[in-house]
Order: sequence, then structure tokens, then C-alpha cells
Amino acid sequence: MFFKSEEGSTRQLIEFCTGYFFLYTITGLTVKYFTGDTTSGYPGMSDIQYLVYNTIGGNMIALVIVLALKWYKLQTNNYITLIGFKVPSEFLYIIPSGICTAIVIPTTTLMYTLPISVMVAMVIMRGSIIVISRIIDAVQIWQGILKKRVYWEENVAVVFAIFAVLANLVNVKPGSFDFVGSPAAMTILISYLTAYSIRIYLMNYYKNTRAKGVKQDNKAFFAVEQIAATFTMILIGLFIYNSPTIAGWTAPQILQFRESFTMPHSFWFWAGVSGFAFGLLAFFSVFIFMFKGRTATFAGLVNRLTSLIAGTAATLLFAVFWGGKFPEADDWITLGFILIAVAFLTKAEKKRSIELKTESKQ
Repeated sequence: MFFKSEEGSTRQLIEFCTGYFFLYTITGLTVKYFTGDTTSGYPGMSDIQYLVYNTIGGNMIALVIVLALKWYKLQTNNYITLIGFKVPSEFLYIIPSGICTAIVIPTTTLMYTLPISVMVAMVIMRGSIIVISRIIDAVQIWQGILKKRVYWEENVAVVFAIFAVLANLVNVKPGSFDFVGSPAAMTILISYLTAYSIRIYLMNYYKNTRAKGVKQDNKAFFAVEQIAATFTMILIGLFIYNSPTIAGWTAPQILQFRESFTMPHSFWFWAGVSGFAFGLLAFFSVFIFMFKGRTATFAGLVNRLTSLIAGTAATLLFAVFWGGKFPEADDWITLGFILIAVAFLTKAEKKRSIELKTESKQ
């Protein structure tokens, strides 16, 4: 799908990154647009309303594609019997990965609705995942699952990614949003990181444990994961909607969630359509994370750094065309660290390409 370059080639990687960058820039713009103040000409949706409509639209487009193309047919190492059905053994961890995806999707959108720039939100989320990806490589090397070594250039790129995170977490300006001091923000971030950590481990477990002759089918992994995520989000959504009756929960966020359906915003349809970009970028995200022949460190860096650069583009475009704030000095310092990390990553990719060509000839 999307492109026809050779699987696992540098060219294919660049194509995936291009698609990911374009769609993430759109995502960064739409979240600020739809939740903008009505006095400035924006729709003025609440964070919860936008989360509901955008998530439904994004999940719907992804689910329709994987079902229509029948990507869920997975080549397996072996079959098992699960509740009376013969299914691929990989379902035992792909389904949990889908459950984690159901947590990642709304927490990602919620991060963007906090009173911080798109760039800062992306730096915090993406930088943290870069570090986690490196830890996962270390764990899987120790377990004997990952047979490749992590190049020193990849490790240096991780260091600069950490600098990028610290530039925004430590330097809190007077009067600005105190991210670390906000219980809501930290709850969203911890939920996001926990779910994503488990998910990245499982994606790399799948990639690194293919039996001889069994295809690494990233499309099938994504399809099964997406189906599991959809069922999980539906169940969670039904519980939250009925929670005032079932559990007596009457928090403002829960009431806003219910009102998103009982009293839909006049822009609900277009907010759902805006979710199509988020749903489509999910394909590129997974395919980059699971890119053939690369370590979790490398793939995580490519994935996260691409979205970080997209954050810069979204912030600039929103400032130019919709009157938003331009990136500040520390945002540009962060971008500088990112570009240094990209330079080291480029060196690592050149070495890995040579390594893979050598392996293919043996």
C-alpha cells in the first residue's frame, strides 16, 4: 500500500516518513483550529468534544481500509486454540497491543488540547518514546530476541533527543503552563507512555521472532491491532457514557463526553473528517516502528523525530494563517537538537543499509 519501493529499503523509509510528516502536520493544525476560541473565528469545541469526533473519524477510516483489503490474514509461526477457535499464536500479544493502542489514541489527542504549543506537546511525547525504544532494544538484546547491535550513532541521537525533551520540561517560564505541576497533564502523559511502552515492545517482539520462512507482515499486525483497538474503545466509550448511572460518575469531562452525542457540536462532522488524517498516519506510524531490518532505537527515532519536525511546521503554519503564536527561542533550540539527532541517524542508516546488503548476499 501507498508506495512500491523495495521492502526495507532506505527509499521506502523516506517515503513513509514523507507521508507521516504530511499527515501529522495536518493533525497538529486541526486540533488547534477546532478547539480555538469562537471569538477568534474558530469552532470553539471543548477538548472532549474534539477528542470524541476526531477519534471516531480516525478509527473509522483505518478500520474500513484494513477490513476492505482483508489485511487481517496473518502468516503465523504456529496456531493455537483460543475459546474454541484455531487462531495464530501471535494473537496472544497483538490483541493486547491493540488494547494499548486504544489508550494511546485518545491520550495523544488530549496532549494536543493542553495549553501548550503543538511543538512542545510533540517534544514531550516523542522524546520520551525515543528513550523507551532504546530501553526496549537493550531488554530484547538481553533476552536474546534481538540479534542486531545498536550503532553508536543511534545512541548519540538518543542523547540529543533527551536534550530536546529537557529543553521544554525544565525551562518553564513564569506564567506559562506548568506541565510537570499539572495532575491532568501528568496523568495523560503517564497513561500514554505506559501503553506505548508495552505496544512498542510487542511490535518488536513480533518483528524479531518470525520463524524461518514466515513473513513479517506489518499490514496484518496493524489490521489485527486496529480491530482489537476498535472493540476496546467501543467498550470503554459505552462504559463512560453510562457511568453516571452505573457508577455515579458526574465529572465535567464525563458529562461533556455524553453531550458530544446527545447535543452534538455544529462542526461535529468536519471534526470527524479531520480525524481521517490521524487515522491514515497510524499506518505510517506502525510501518515505521516495525520497519524491516532496523532496531527499535532507530525506528523509534525516525518515527518520533519526523513528528517533531511536523510539530514545527504545524506551529509555523498555524501562526501564519490562523494567528497563532510563533515558536519561541527554546522551541528552536529543541529543533536544533532534533536536527543534530537526524544527522547521526542518517549515518546509522547508511551503515545499516550496507549491513543488510551484506546479509542478503550470504
